Amino acid sequence: TEVPRQRPNEIPHNEKLLSLKYESLDYDNSENQLFLEEERRINHAAFRTVEIKRWVICAMIGILTGLVACFIDIVVENLAGLKYRVVKDNIDKFTAKGGLSFSLLLWATLNASVVMVGSLIVAFIEPVAAGSGIPQIKCYLNGVKIPHVVRLKTLVIKVCGVILSVVGGLAVGKEGPMIHSGSVIAAGISQGRSTSLKRDFKIFEYFRRDTEKRDFVSAGAAAGVSAAFGAPVGLLTLGCISLQFFASMISTFTLNSVLSVYHGNAWDLSSPGLINFGRFDSEVGTGIPHGEGFSCLPFAGGILGALFNALNYWLTMFRIRYIHRPCLQVVEAMLVAAVTATVGFVMIYCSRDCQPIQGSSVAYPLQLFCADGEYNSMATAFFNTPEKSVVNLFHDPPGSYNPMTLGMFTLMYFFLACWTYGLTVSAGVFIPSLLIGAAWGRLFGISLSYLTKGSIWADPGKYALMGAAAQLGGIVRMTLSLTVIMMEATGNVTYGFPIMLVLMTAKIVGDYFVEGLYDMHIQLQSVPFLHWEAPVTSHSLTAREVMSTPVTCLRRIERVGTVVDILSDTSSNHNGFPVVESNPDTTQVAGLRGLILRSQLIVLLKHKVFVERANLSLVQRRLKLKDFRDAYPRFPPIQSIHVSQDERECMIDLSEFMNPSPYTVPQVTSWQGVFKLFRALGLRHLVVVDNRNEVVGMVTRKDLARYRLGKEGLEELSLAQT
Repeated sequence: TEVPRQRPNEIPHNEKLLSLKYESLDYDNSENQLFLEEERRINHAAFRTVEIKRWVICAMIGILTGLVACFIDIVVENLAGLKYRVVKDNIDKFTAKGGLSFSLLLWATLNASVVMVGSLIVAFIEPVAAGSGIPQIKCYLNGVKIPHVVRLKTLVIKVCGVILSVVGGLAVGKEGPMIHSGSVIAAGISQGRSTSLKRDFKIFEYFRRDTEKRDFVSAGAAAGVSAAFGAPVGLLTLGCISLQFFASMISTFTLNSVLSVYHGNAWDLSSPGLINFGRFDSEVGTGIPHGEGFSCLPFAGGILGALFNALNYWLTMFRIRYIHRPCLQVVEAMLVAAVTATVGFVMIYCSRDCQPIQGSSVAYPLQLFCADGEYNSMATAFFNTPEKSVVNLFHDPPGSYNPMTLGMFTLMYFFLACWTYGLTVSAGVFIPSLLIGAAWGRLFGISLSYLTKGSIWADPGKYALMGAAAQLGGIVRMTLSLTVIMMEATGNVTYGFPIMLVLMTAKIVGDYFVEGLYDMHIQLQSVPFLHWEAPVTSHSLTAREVMSTPVTCLRRIERVGTVVDILSDTSSNHNGFPVVESNPDTTQVAGLRGLILRSQLIVLLKHKVFVERANLSLVQRRLKLKDFRDAYPRFPPIQSIHVSQDERECMIDLSEFMNPSPYTVPQVTSWQGVFKLFRALGLRHLVVVDNRNEVVGMVTRKDLARYRLGKEGLEELSLAQT
């Protein structure tokens, strides 16, 4: 008898792996006869109708994304406010009569309980909802199909999870997940149906293909950025066109309108995003930091960002190997929540930085052992939501913080944020990065004032702004979009150039040590992600050396049984099959005639579009492009399609359904040329032919992604099923 395999305590993982479980998306349209006939039937009026539908979809995406952002903001504000008021009353009570350990226990218990619920729904219901979702959406737009990434269930878990994470006091922000939420909304609205709810509204059927869906998902991501930061042009790096900008504008307007009404300022439109840094002035003497002090900020941001990413890399490797079970992931999230509360309480308890309460904008001032009329300054940073703490560090007047307070907060929050990112909770890294940078940036400004014997070069809040930009740029390595986001969130275009300079320098310094945080996590998940440019040392490779071979080909008129056997073969996971001429004359070269996808063959078998073997006459029913769109995107598996023994002997004519003009390259084409063609056109399959037009190989995404530039030159990654 075979000994049952035990589940290993450690999952073997190597960063030099490429997972085979990720499939590519068909961003290249299959221009077969059905597609061309439908396009020819579309007259000018029908074309205008399709364009109007695009604008309607983008408007709906913007409205729903804005409403989701409003829901998150309102719920977080109320739940977090309730928690902080309860803890504050308890601390004030036990400060007078002793027994502050009960206050610590209450704070830690509340945090751990709320985070436990948020982690449970992510770990056991929808694990893809963990994190900010930005790496997953980045992969989707790159052409990689991440399972469950744009489903309705993912959206529900994402929204609930991020609310619980922020209320639970973790070092996270609610802004990053809005990009993922907007993308899921766009994917659902643009298809006019929900596979999760099993409802089809029979609208927007024209857009049921990967090419159209990708455009709407990018519009949803742009709307998510706009709702989070009030930056309608924040996703210029995705090549936003008018539709994406329109969705962003509608999203910002919806959020602005609803929150203005909620705050009692109807039509004031004073809430442009979930995070508003407040308006910065540019007065002489307290304006933009400059000189030698300013030049140090981006270098510090790049180095600290690289350190953050390196520590998080090793921590993520540890999690992959040892904390891969859902129950352990929930326990770790609860532990981090409790430790965060404990660290915050101990730091506040030990701090003696007391500031006068008159004129301060502190939401929950803790007095502790300060005199009457004063509050504990450390509580301004720790005893608050991260968004409010960032705004306080930007705009509190000089003298509001002791240098020791800022130094200790920066050190502790740096490690807490590093530990938190990667937990099985829905959370973003934008706001924690800004908070870390704002703390050490303000500390830098205060220290510079001390070194120059009291002469203030600029308001410490301006140094906090530049430090926040440097830290964020050093961690995520985004330049153009972050410049626009930071500039619009500050409400002052004067800061555009210094923010751009800080972000660019921080990126260059950080890239010298390690790559960006999002790219690092994409690599750790073994996703076949393709960058815009091929590795610089790949000139010596050709298509012959990187292609997959042998290739399973189908004849133009093929036996049904052969097609079923090929699709049922579990040893292969082919999703594209070159179609060759089926001439019985063996002396003639079986040249390439087209390319057909697995999904198309599944639909043909499901509808039994067979040809009788006796007289080769077609069946009466003729498939339309609608039949393929109705099966999109969850095409049934081959095991669910029953084909009788008699039907296996029938023939199937692929001429009408195959793409008769697939992209091909000679086998001597350079790897650089193959990469540029594949990446620029968004291909999934690239057929390699010889000088007689015979198929000799196939290039797919994984064939290109498995070659990566390492420390010792070009290296080939191992392929793994996990």
